[in-house]
Amino acid sequence: MHAPGYDVDRIRWHFPALREGAAHFDGPGGSQVPDTVATAVVETLTSAISNRGSVTPAERRADRVVVDAREAMGDLLAVDPAGIVFGRSATELTFHLARTLAAGWGPGDEVVVSRLDHDANIRPWVLAAEAAGATVRWADFDPATGELEPHAVEAVVGERTRLVAVTAASNLIGTRPDVPAIADVVHAAGALLWIDGVHASAHVATDVPASGADFWVCSPYKFLGPHHGVLAADPALLETLHPAKLLPSSDAVPERFELGTLPYELLAGTTAAVDFLADLVPGDPTSDGTERPRRERLLTSFAALEEHEDSLLAALEERLRAIPGLTAYSNAKRRTPTLLVTVEGHEPQALREGLAARGVNAPAGHFYAWECSHHLGLGATGGLRMGLAPYTNAEDVDRLATGLETICGGGA
Repeated sequence: MHAPGYDVDRIRWHFPALREGAAHFDGPGGSQVPDTVATAVVETLTSAISNRGSVTPAERRADRVVVDAREAMGDLLAVDPAGIVFGRSATELTFHLARTLAAGWGPGDEVVVSRLDHDANIRPWVLAAEAAGATVRWADFDPATGELEPHAVEAVVGERTRLVAVTAASNLIGTRPDVPAIADVVHAAGALLWIDGVHASAHVATDVPASGADFWVCSPYKFLGPHHGVLAADPALLETLHPAKLLPSSDAVPERFELGTLPYELLAGTTAAVDFLADLVPGDPTSDGTERPRRERLLTSFAALEEHEDSLLAALEERLRAIPGLTAYSNAKRRTPTLLVTVEGHEPQALREGLAARGVNAPAGHFYAWECSHHLGLGATGGLRMGLAPYTNAEDVDRLATGLETICGGGA
């Protein structure tokens, strides 16, 4: 059950929160944070720092923090750092860019959204389209399999489609749609593709250009970092967009999209989080003794992380199949290590409380995937969601499975 080179005990040692003793399956809502990330945040907060500039050491330190964070996210997402935009959250960035893009829309134009998505990748586009007089069209996923097929998107894309918004992975049921195939459909129609990568970027190596996405948003707090949002796009595309901003603020890309002074301490923590991910599997140096490029180390680490999480997920699913009345949602071909379940005769919140009493943190609800939950027939209640993370181990999985077996009956 261990990926080659993946030492989960070594990784767990770096997470002070785990010393409280809980088994955490709440990562899809926000992961725990390693000590190196916390240290980077504290050191930045307690250092001499000011607005970015080049005159004083404090100004230069602030500038270095921003440059480093753009480079780190560029490596994580395989993009030009000049196309990295920081914001308070992925939701805020999506609203901000939706308003900017919608300035060029009008009656007869169309926007496509998906029922698989978190509402943060639906409502901003619906509201922007309504304000512009544009039409919203919906791409549906198959509730029996959890799949959002490219043909379902193609069925609602037309010559007046301006933008398609789709998730790279469902935060509710883990489905990972075929984004490159969807991108082909979208670009054939001359439209732009906006991808919500918040859930996906925490579990699989991300290559935005290879995905075909024109825009990609994610949140460092889902992958061991601090709370804020990141947008990635080609700088040349960003140059064509002109958001509402303060008159004296920079009109340079990417700064023109960043409202107000950036949270330097959070950016420093984000760089530390990317560095931690790059070293999940410590690698040998190059032949001349230098450290391998961070992007290369990230690809190695994410390959091992996927194997680690998939192995634990298979073990968990095997245990859950023996629980009477349990239904697991999404049989998609590609998924993140995230499970949504319901159990006949047990309310999801009661399951959550029962597990919490046993030191297992697994939340319940719809998790803002409002359309998805309703399309599955779960309404506002949703289900019990269990998400694995880099620090999840076999003992955590056993505690979770044993807890559900005890609460619901069944199992060995």
